[in-house]
Amino acid sequence: MKNIFKVLLLSIILVTIASCDNEDTVQLTLAPQGSGVITEPAQGTTIVLNPEETQINPALTINWTSSNYGTPTEITYTVEVAATGTNFEEPYVAASTINRYVSFNIGELNGIAVSAGLSPFVEGELDIRLKSSVGTTGSQEQISETVIIFVTPFTTDLPKIAVPGNHQGWDPASAQTLAASAFGETDYEGYVWLDGQFKFIAPNETGGFFWGNLDWGDASGVDGSNTGVLVADGEGNVEVGTGYHFVQADTEALTYSATPISWGVIGNATPTGWDSDTDMIYDAESRTLKLTIDLTQQDAPDNGIKFRANDGWDLNLGDSGADGTMEEGGENIGVPSAGNYTVTLDLSNPREYTYSLVKND
Repeated sequence: MKNIFKVLLLSIILVTIASCDNEDTVQLTLAPQGSGVITEPAQGTTIVLNPEETQINPALTINWTSSNYGTPTEITYTVEVAATGTNFEEPYVAASTINRYVSFNIGELNGIAVSAGLSPFVEGELDIRLKSSVGTTGSQEQISETVIIFVTPFTTDLPKIAVPGNHQGWDPASAQTLAASAFGETDYEGYVWLDGQFKFIAPNETGGFFWGNLDWGDASGVDGSNTGVLVADGEGNVEVGTGYHFVQADTEALTYSATPISWGVIGNATPTGWDSDTDMIYDAESRTLKLTIDLTQQDAPDNGIKFRANDGWDLNLGDSGADGTMEEGGENIGVPSAGNYTVTLDLSNPREYTYSLVKND
């Protein structure tokens, strides 16, 4: 009798295992039966992005209905964005989610719009579409209808022009640049080591500097002439002596200048105090000015060092806020402890100047 019960129990277990195996091998048939529909934003929505506003403030929410695959399953949604008229040839993937919504703040939407090809401070059209798929391989793809919105993005990058010339082999792509004071302005300036003749050149639509772009030279049309006036046609090369220069160019007023300039370190932390400065040396490889000097400990802002141009006080740089960035007429720079230092002044990034004090062992 016991054996009969054992056999019966074993049979039940085997049947149960077989049933579970059969359940595990059940295959669900999925078939695309309708893409999700974007319900927000509405067609023709207009958004003007403001660089002065807090960048984490909300700017755009996209909602959509569920795509239909004939049976309940987890769906992955990809939000694609492209400039209107490009037919999503190179779409920007703005998000990928299993939810049926996604939100972007001001900074995020601005990045999306610029990446999609919209020009800063100009209203442009963006196409938004939804791509749905299932499974880990992204199969059974469905694409929604397109919604068009109008977005005005911005940029915080300063416009730039390059200064190719004899000093760097006349290669626009590697030339040092000048920067304008703000987007839309044409008052370019910067510091460049020059050696003979040079020109000014604008970037192309992708920001690259190449011959064939718009360029300017001296209005005389004669190489080596310096009238201080720019022209874009029939121009001559500008020419200066070898050395570090403060270069300015206004491509609207069509004026330019290149002023020889030397920089030194001055202050009561230096061996000569506030009476005279110690000249810095240009390092061509790093495009910075360097100086190795013994400094005494001095606390800012009343004491320390400053950078001074052309042995005078008309132009001097300090560090207001002790954050490593320079301001014209800024506060003195403190020296934390006495010792031998390598002092570096980096003016290679126009209008965003920095420095460093590194104590030598």
